[in-house]
Amino acid sequence: MTTQATRPVLLITGAGGMVGRNLLDHPDIAGWQVLAPSSRDLDLCDKAATEAWIARHRPDAVIHAAGLVGGIQANLAQPVRFLTANTEMGLNLVQACRQAGVGTLINLASSCMYPRDLGDGLAEDLVLTGMLEPTNEGYALAKIVTMRLCQYAMREDPDLAYKTLIPCNLYGKWDKFDPARSHLIPAIIHKVHQAQVTGAPTVEIWGDGTARREFMYAGDLADAVMRALADPAALPDTLNIGPGHDHSINDYYAAVARVIGWQGSFVHDLDRPVGMKRKLLDVARQTDWGWAPATTLEQGIRATYDFYQEHHA
Repeated sequence: MTTQATRPVLLITGAGGMVGRNLLDHPDIAGWQVLAPSSRDLDLCDKAATEAWIARHRPDAVIHAAGLVGGIQANLAQPVRFLTANTEMGLNLVQACRQAGVGTLINLASSCMYPRDLGDGLAEDLVLTGMLEPTNEGYALAKIVTMRLCQYAMREDPDLAYKTLIPCNLYGKWDKFDPARSHLIPAIIHKVHQAQVTGAPTVEIWGDGTARREFMYAGDLADAVMRALADPAALPDTLNIGPGHDHSINDYYAAVARVIGWQGSFVHDLDRPVGMKRKLLDVARQTDWGWAPATTLEQGIRATYDFYQEHHA
């Protein structure tokens, strides 16, 4: 029987966020002694404090899931904050782990690191081959810097396993549903639920709704991360994580409406920003790794809506 004293120690940054909470819910987490400090206990933007914390606790492995995140509105309103905060978090944590001799770090990046004009077939070696999407450029730059630092660390010390997973867009339990801060699917859930409750006959969609996005249920990402953690040496330096297929914005609105049971109609505001027309990951490396997400879109929306009703509605 494995006791707490004999289990390896795992630090999860951002454990209070959507990805972190889904990691804590994963059954394989029981094999680890988990450290899940809040940002008050471990301020990753404070270099000295981060170095001291890591040196004191010396985890066997780290999952870096912390970050300042938000939708188009938030990124456009505060680009300086999204660039500086996320860069500081990544650089301070990776450097502190190197100094403390932490051998394994799973760094969670973002598909927004890919050039804006490629659309689909976004393979891992295409990062830094073109211009970024302006609506979240600061966040993307920060994620690229952290990914590169992990690669450089392994170049200098081949014994390190500092690997980067690049998930597609995420949604799920513990998501943010505030329209000012939320991403697409939780924002749609909130809007359509409000329309259902108030009897509103229409719901507004930004743009014409034809832009396509790839989304994955956050519980599936947690499964991929735990698998990566079990054998980090088997991972390439960078690995896309996603279903490998996408849907239009209109499709996501229609799927949420079906789950909620709202039968109104949608109207399009063509003056609103919509970001990239398409952003679809190439999951060939993921397929070679032998993993794929298990949750269908409607299953994920149903679970997320149930969570929304319990905690937010």
